[in-house]
Amino acid sequence: MPQRVPAREVWRLAVPALGVLAAEPLYVLVDTAVVGHLGALPLAGLALGGTLLSLVSTQLTFLSYGTTSRTARLHGAGRRADAVGEGVQATWLALAVGLVVLAVGQLVAEPVARLMSGDPDVAEQTVSWLRIALCGTPMILVTMAGNGWMRGVQDAARPLRYVLAGNALSAVLCPVLVYPVGWGLEGSAVANVVAQTVSASLFLRALVREGVFRRPRPSVMWAQLRLGRDLVLRSLAFQACFLSATTVAARTSTEAVGAHQVVWQLWTFLSLVLDSVAIAAQSLIGAALGARDSRRARGIASQITSYGLVFGCVLGVVFAAAYPVLPTLFTTDAGVLAAIPHAWWFFVALQPVAGVVFALDGVLLGAGDARFLRNATLGSAVLGYLPLTWLSLASGWGLAGIWTGLSLFMVLRMGFVLARWRSGGWAVMGAVRT
Repeated sequence: MPQRVPAREVWRLAVPALGVLAAEPLYVLVDTAVVGHLGALPLAGLALGGTLLSLVSTQLTFLSYGTTSRTARLHGAGRRADAVGEGVQATWLALAVGLVVLAVGQLVAEPVARLMSGDPDVAEQTVSWLRIALCGTPMILVTMAGNGWMRGVQDAARPLRYVLAGNALSAVLCPVLVYPVGWGLEGSAVANVVAQTVSASLFLRALVREGVFRRPRPSVMWAQLRLGRDLVLRSLAFQACFLSATTVAARTSTEAVGAHQVVWQLWTFLSLVLDSVAIAAQSLIGAALGARDSRRARGIASQITSYGLVFGCVLGVVFAAAYPVLPTLFTTDAGVLAAIPHAWWFFVALQPVAGVVFALDGVLLGAGDARFLRNATLGSAVLGYLPLTWLSLASGWGLAGIWTGLSLFMVLRMGFVLARWRSGGWAVMGAVRT
């Protein structure tokens, strides 16, 4: 019989993970509010610069998710020193990749900003912010690696404290640098770098205190990069889908893109909420497989899946009930409000599906089954989201067509991950997945 774990073990990991996931979006809101009072031009520069920086960091989340998977297996096998050593190698890799991104980013910041903005004044503001903010890239990646190895050894509390410490300091510093000091938009970028440096320094200090310093080991870092390759390709599939949806909505009408933005931001927020359960699954599944405890791994997978389904159903009911009020908190534009229902009910109906998909994503990520997840995501994008999204533009289906594409994407992904879960092929035992 599969062996479950106490519910408190799941929530002990999931709740702090949610705090870490939510910290960055909340800080971005503060940053946006501060810069917004400088005027439309600096705000546009922040929006474009922040999007570019976010695109880079999003593609490198393997430093967090991949490290959790590898570290958790070693932790489950009772090899804590080796587990932390995996975190050391991930940190070396984060520093190396971060420096490369910093150097390349400085070179391409201006041409990319000009290409994307089409307005020389906006491009100038974007480059001004981005070149400073890029200096924090190595620290962003060190923080990702730190989150990864700490989750792997099932320490969820410290990452939350470290991330909050950096963001809280920066939230206080940002308005001071922007206004009294008079640095304007550049002050926002400096505050960003300070936040990332403080958080990364705390993770580095934690590694030093573990007493497991190791020189860079290329063999380990190459193994991490192989896992990262699959996760990067998976992330690129997501980005292609989401960018296509926004582009098609923008070409449909001003009201359509406004409505899509409102519902999409809610979808993104709830994805973070559901992803916190998936992060708990990564840690627990990896540890069970590392300990060669098949019953425990399968029990946790079933348990996490049921939690995701229940959680998704609850969110669906809550947001269905909130429909008469919630959209008006985001906009008072009559055209946008009239368009929102074309996406809203897809968003509501998809919550149970998303709960299952994200939960099983966590299970498979914890098992290090990245190649399967890459193929499932790419297949779902090519068969579902992308063709329906662009067909909706050609056929005039509007938001309903775009969100039908997302629905098919999620249903296909659910079919793939459920089949993989039921097959048991993901449950490879041992401290290292081969």
